[in-house]
Amino acid sequence: MNYRKLGKTNFNVSEVALGTWQVGGGWGSTFDQQTASRIIHTALDAGVNFIDTADVYDAGLSEAAVGKALKERRERIYVATKCGRQIQPHRNEGYTVEVLRKYVEASLKNMQLETIDLIQLHCPPTPVYSRPEIFGLFERLKEEGKIQHLGVSVETVAEAEMALNFSNVATVQIIFNMFRLKPAEKFFALAQKEECGIIVRVPLASGMLTGKLHSNSQFAEGDHRTFNRQGEAFDKGETFSGVPFDLGLQAVEALKQVFGNHAPLAAFALRWILMFPEVSTVIPGASTPSQVHQNISAAGLPLLTPDQMDAVKSIYEKHIKPVVHNLW
Repeated sequence: MNYRKLGKTNFNVSEVALGTWQVGGGWGSTFDQQTASRIIHTALDAGVNFIDTADVYDAGLSEAAVGKALKERRERIYVATKCGRQIQPHRNEGYTVEVLRKYVEASLKNMQLETIDLIQLHCPPTPVYSRPEIFGLFERLKEEGKIQHLGVSVETVAEAEMALNFSNVATVQIIFNMFRLKPAEKFFALAQKEECGIIVRVPLASGMLTGKLHSNSQFAEGDHRTFNRQGEAFDKGETFSGVPFDLGLQAVEALKQVFGNHAPLAAFALRWILMFPEVSTVIPGASTPSQVHQNISAAGLPLLTPDQMDAVKSIYEKHIKPVVHNLW
């Protein structure tokens, strides 16, 4: 496993980490404590030292599973969680200093931690990025020892740029994958200039970039890939990166021609992300221990060639860019 500096935190984190949305919430399966534990420990055994979770993932069960696993380990593991998405309706007006403080304190209790390494605002509405009092709260929480660092998880590149206006934002978590190239155009350079860590989420476009989906693929009723394709529950960019399903399948077939069968397409998709030195870590999810191993294997692949990198960009520009580029 290779490790990279996570922005202003100065944490050295595994370049392939573990996202726990699939461990609990939004994927149509019932939370299973034993499976969650096996997934987390498999990742840690393989050298992962950074775990991303959120208080809304299966109503806190994901956080609790992470906290339990930490108590069973001796090595230094960095934990990031998120707050804000419990606010319903999810509007700017619901974001108050008092509410967010309660969420942070609840996460501490849920994970049985004295301090949270990285707390992230969880895709707040755009107006929140213009409210200094919200970002100021986390300075006080840092002084109190309840958090170590603040980050934000964003929906759009514009929001990511707005977040950089606050000097205490140490990281930005953003969707970046073969179907979402826009962050690399300008934001990556800005983040690097500000020493802001970049955490890449949705790296496999909700499974589309595994190359395993097909036109007849079926998803459970409780899976966001069933109920959120048009943004019915939350931003549609969270589901297949906002790419229409059939169009995504066409682009995947083109990508398969580029990379062949030497490794699963998912591994190449993760390796592609790691080709960008501004990226601090990528947080693919996993619903089984074997998927953890598959994700981590990406770090061991050879560097992609210039021709392969150019081919990905060409496929994006032909199939994907007209549909998603200006939306996020």
